[in-house]
Amino acid sequence: MRSFVPLFLVGILFPAIPAKQFTKCELSQLLKDIDGYGGIALPEFICTMFHTSGYDTQAIVESNGSTEYGLFQISNKLWCKSSQVPQSRNICDISCDKFLDDDITDDIMCAKKILDIKGIDYWLAHKALCTEKLEQWLCEKL
Repeated sequence: MRSFVPLFLVGILFPAIPAKQFTKCELSQLLKDIDGYGGIALPEFICTMFHTSGYDTQAIVESNGSTEYGLFQISNKLWCKSSQVPQSRNICDISCDKFLDDDITDDIMCAKKILDIKGIDYWLAHKALCTEKLEQWLCEKL
């Protein structure tokens, strides 16, 4: 019972961040403006995001001493600021927590910086899983 009380208080004091589990078509609509950005077609982006985060804005993955946040799994080592890695370069000039809400505008802006600097292969899923047979990632509703 004791451990329940602190968790309950945390839930009251810090309301949940609005999150979104996108569908392929919803995400395709939101990302249509970056179709062709960096030479990457929209189906490649959609495939990569599926294998990176499952289209979940609250996806958090810890790996090799860093944490990756949100839909694009943006790392706190280089791209955003977190208390876990205070020496982060914070290239996108943003708190990592901003990548966990349902507004992906800032996520897209940072993803573009990543593409400009590192390219699409920053996301390991792309090369391994998203370079061929991309028609399955198209959305008919666009």
